[in-house]
Amino acid sequence: MHFSCVYYDGEWAEKRAVSARLVGSEEGGSWEIVEAGSNDVLARWPAGALVRKHARPGQVRLSAMSAPLGARLVLSGSVAEEALGAMPALRRRTRAERNQQALLLVASTLLLAGVIALYVWGVPLAAGPITAAMPPEWEADLGRSVAGQFEEAFGEDGRLAPCDPDPESPANRAIAGFVERVLGDRTPPFAVRVMVGRSEIPNAFAIPGGQIYYLSALLDMTESGEEFAGVLAHEMGHVMYRHAMQNIVSAAGTGLVIGFVLGDMTGVSLAAIIGSVLIDSHYSREAEREADFFAAEAAKRLGFAPNALPDLLDRIAGDDETDAAVLALLSSHPLTLERRHYLDQLAADAGSTGPAFSIEEWQAIRSMCDGGSGRFGKLTGRG
Repeated sequence: MHFSCVYYDGEWAEKRAVSARLVGSEEGGSWEIVEAGSNDVLARWPAGALVRKHARPGQVRLSAMSAPLGARLVLSGSVAEEALGAMPALRRRTRAERNQQALLLVASTLLLAGVIALYVWGVPLAAGPITAAMPPEWEADLGRSVAGQFEEAFGEDGRLAPCDPDPESPANRAIAGFVERVLGDRTPPFAVRVMVGRSEIPNAFAIPGGQIYYLSALLDMTESGEEFAGVLAHEMGHVMYRHAMQNIVSAAGTGLVIGFVLGDMTGVSLAAIIGSVLIDSHYSREAEREADFFAAEAAKRLGFAPNALPDLLDRIAGDDETDAAVLALLSSHPLTLERRHYLDQLAADAGSTGPAFSIEEWQAIRSMCDGGSGRFGKLTGRG
């Protein structure tokens, strides 16, 4: 068997007119590539190693697994059809290769689907166990890495300044004392720190590592020490259960898990992703329920009303002047009917209640943002 075609040797772009002839059988023989005119043998390919390559319509391209990269025979027109018809073993190998490629494509698609499923469902479902496996020191380092992004997002002129930088002021001492009473005999995963910061955005939140922020715009809307205590105890619940870190694991997904495995938890790019996740995310229903229960248990033990937080959220939601900034608070702490009923039931079980702070303490807290701002001052609970 032989046929005329064009040959490229894979080293030069030059094409040569050749005759390809089969010596021996299609399975055990070899193909000799002979230059037209000179009859020089340019190459010998094992017949069993012959493979068909992709080609434009009307052409057939052949090569061999042992041939140099780019070496090929190009057959055109009727010669191509005649050659393929005379090589049944090549046709069988081509079908087998295409079936193998199809199976590989299916397997790759399934693998990709599995990775996507892990990212979308697997990592979020495992957020709790993954977070529990992370050393608290790593989470604290991560919190320090993203704190600056919160200052830029929530502060004035890119800086979230404390309303009262003196940790020994009456207001700060009252807040620190409240943190101690709420913790009781519990040992938190990290030191619980509270900062009342100057901001036009009404919100309160906890970031990884135990830092809690209570923003001045929300303090302006807070009408009682019990409401302030309810919000603060709720955020302490998020700290105790490490909900902020679970949010990061759920949203940042496999990238964060890889960072955890490699020990790179404070890289700039990863911190940027995590910061945006924390700023834009809200807690799950289960996380809010756990934080509510923590706050309600603390309220019952300390003797103040556990339903003060939903009272505050209800009042804000019913305000005709509620703007987009306030809606951010309601989005990050959604007050569903189920949650409202749950908190009312906790309040009913609590029995008689008293103030969370003395009159003097609440007056000091309520007015702590009336003065100037200064250096970051932190209130530290046990950790």
